[in-house]
Amino acid sequence: MKRQYYSLRSTPVESIMSPEVDWKAKAAAKAASISDAIPETWRIPEPIVTADAQRDITGPYLHKYLTGDEIEITETNAVGIVRKVADGEWRAETVARAFCHRAALAHQYVSCLHEVFFDAAIQNAVALDEYYRQHGKPIGPLHGLPVSLKDQMHVKGVETTMGYVGWIGTFQGKQGTGLEKQFESEIVTELRSLGAVLYCKTSVPQTLMSAETMNNIIGYTFNPKNRNLSSGGSSGGEGALISLRGSPIGFGTDYSGSIRMPAAFNGLYGIRPSSGRLPYQGMANSMDGQNTVLSVVGPLSHSPADLRLMLESILSRQPWLHDPAVVEMPWRPDIVQATEKLVHSGQRLVFGMMSCDGEVQPHPPILRALALVQKALNCQGHDIIDWAPPSHKLAVDIVQTCWLYDGGEDVHHSFGLSGEPIAEQIGWIYGSQAREQMNASDIARNNVAKRDYQKEYMEYWNSTSETSGTGRPVEAVIMPAGEAVATRQGCATYGGYTTALSALDWTVVTIPITTVDKDVDPVNSSFSSLSDFDALIQQGYIPETYDGAHVSLQLLGRRFQEEKLLVLADYIGKTVASYISTSLGKK
Repeated sequence: MKRQYYSLRSTPVESIMSPEVDWKAKAAAKAASISDAIPETWRIPEPIVTADAQRDITGPYLHKYLTGDEIEITETNAVGIVRKVADGEWRAETVARAFCHRAALAHQYVSCLHEVFFDAAIQNAVALDEYYRQHGKPIGPLHGLPVSLKDQMHVKGVETTMGYVGWIGTFQGKQGTGLEKQFESEIVTELRSLGAVLYCKTSVPQTLMSAETMNNIIGYTFNPKNRNLSSGGSSGGEGALISLRGSPIGFGTDYSGSIRMPAAFNGLYGIRPSSGRLPYQGMANSMDGQNTVLSVVGPLSHSPADLRLMLESILSRQPWLHDPAVVEMPWRPDIVQATEKLVHSGQRLVFGMMSCDGEVQPHPPILRALALVQKALNCQGHDIIDWAPPSHKLAVDIVQTCWLYDGGEDVHHSFGLSGEPIAEQIGWIYGSQAREQMNASDIARNNVAKRDYQKEYMEYWNSTSETSGTGRPVEAVIMPAGEAVATRQGCATYGGYTTALSALDWTVVTIPITTVDKDVDPVNSSFSSLSDFDALIQQGYIPETYDGAHVSLQLLGRRFQEEKLLVLADYIGKTVASYISTSLGKK
């Protein structure tokens, strides 16, 4: 039986077929080149165990392939790594080799890499060690820190395919530009200057427009915590790699949830900054030039402290001098200190909480996570108020309208370079061929709708100063990162919880809360659907299938509140962990 995929409006996808051409040979050769770049001694000799036999391969599962030193290094967070390298306790080369090895293992299990340049990374690490030997100090705040990159970021000497077969051997699909493997994105240049070691680029879905990561080159990127599920999209390779500790920290991009969903699905902290905070200059992208809702770049890692290290380091390079879209806004330690003082002062804080956006109701594990957060914060003397903002559906419609400003011409051009087929998960957006483009008046109308929506949401937020009881608006808003804890391959999905927030262009941080327990999170027998699509989504929740998967939430702040949101995310994450630990201790 042919699977069907659904958009927000529950529209079945048309069947998309392409003639079989030489794209298969190109894709196979590219996939083989990735595998061939993995040293023979790092290749797994036995057949890869199936998800039925071993669904969770995080934690100690990969230890059998690693030395004790490699385990210690790769399970140290980014802050700890740079400290040990700066103190001379670890050499950058040793750290680089450990993460290259673990990244190689991760790819063999979940297909998360597009580009492997381990040799160049190790040479770079050796050079950093030599600098340290000569000068007695690190070259920068990220000296010796391995950093992985989503395959939108150009790195000299390395290809960028962005999941398109037609981009193989080209510069963004163009031949003879002289930029092939010669161009570097601004953020990559900044990372190098800070002392980071770059060693791999991670998988993305075709077009970047999917909550699942799949393409015709490396196939499907699975979730390491539960391989019945997706790693998310479009930064799915980053999510999977970091989840498996094949990277301590990496960069994704987020247009309508592409950092937040992979972070949530893989139990990571991830930040979607407001546009203009971090440099996006020189990255490959779909729909480049569409400026109503901008894609942004941000890091994913295992702790807010790691994210803070990365943002503070990048901003120390004054990226606004090299990217015209970056706002001149250095890292603001005064906001960090004020927020830390606030959360540790014993004052009553008030947070908003949304449990349903009015369109699709979250699955039971997500509702349990929301209840956990509320109880944990209540125990600390903080309050939660119901969040009933302007319609999130309207925001989703604004964002989705942007997807087809050009009628799909950009993505269909890239598919046409090779003749490769479009994945069904993407087909519901773009169809089998480009459509009529929107005119200037249509685009202007959507721009006005976005501006009006942002104003309405802003005033709603401001109004909570009258209902919070503190005289201040809510500190932040807690809500689901999706209707499900992760997407399932080929099943109906809903991206409204992340997409709506992109229309605001505010700061959002993903916080891991718990994991699915099939015995604690049964199907909701009293569920009452809001629509046929809502019912379809709820039917997709199978406790046995989701058992063990990560459960995460989003924390929404206002525009350019990256410093504040990272402090609050750290506080909420630790408060919930302490509450869960205390609750278990009482049982």
